[in-house]
Amino acid sequence: MNKRILIVYYSYTQQTRLLLKRYIDGLEEGGVAVSVERLEPIDPYEIPFRSTFRLLLAMVQTFFRHRDPVQPLADHCFGDWQWVILAGPTWSYQPSGPILALFDSDDRRVFRGQRVQPLISCRSYWRFHSWSLRRLLQGCGAAEVAPPLVFCHPIAEPWRFIGLLLQLRGKMVRREKSWFRRYYPAYGHSRAQLDEAYRHGRALADSLQGTD
Repeated sequence: MNKRILIVYYSYTQQTRLLLKRYIDGLEEGGVAVSVERLEPIDPYEIPFRSTFRLLLAMVQTFFRHRDPVQPLADHCFGDWQWVILAGPTWSYQPSGPILALFDSDDRRVFRGQRVQPLISCRSYWRFHSWSLRRLLQGCGAAEVAPPLVFCHPIAEPWRFIGLLLQLRGKMVRREKSWFRRYYPAYGHSRAQLDEAYRHGRALADSLQGTD
């Protein structure tokens, strides 16, 4: 395993984490060594939110790029990597607060001189998120910023938005025969998307093994 990849990520409702699990399976089965660093907010958002007001307040804050300071990255993150994967959710069109806070800290040097690819988990509306990440990564000296891997929740609107609100308030409809479940069978990414994440990881591993 002479090819090394660093994954830096934040996952709030664990959808990014689930995608990364399969992505990492593909990398490791292709012979790539993977180091994983999860961003740990110092004062994380509650889940589920205790009131609708607190949820709406958080949505407004994230729209205006509220930062959530995080614990410092581990020392092993600072080295030479074939790729650095920066993964996380879209929050109100923006990168998540913990990822924005990372770029405000000295730890943003983890991306300097590296080839970086964002991985985005979102309900929808990821393009501004991607554009913003590209500018931040270029601003801190990334050698290359690849097009993002994007995974949108597969349910159609408006059910996708309603399902998100119910999930964040801890009020998701659980009854299998509910009329709501006919339109919104489950929260988050599908099994097909998890399999797609695996294929992306394996394809990257295969491409790296074909290089000197």
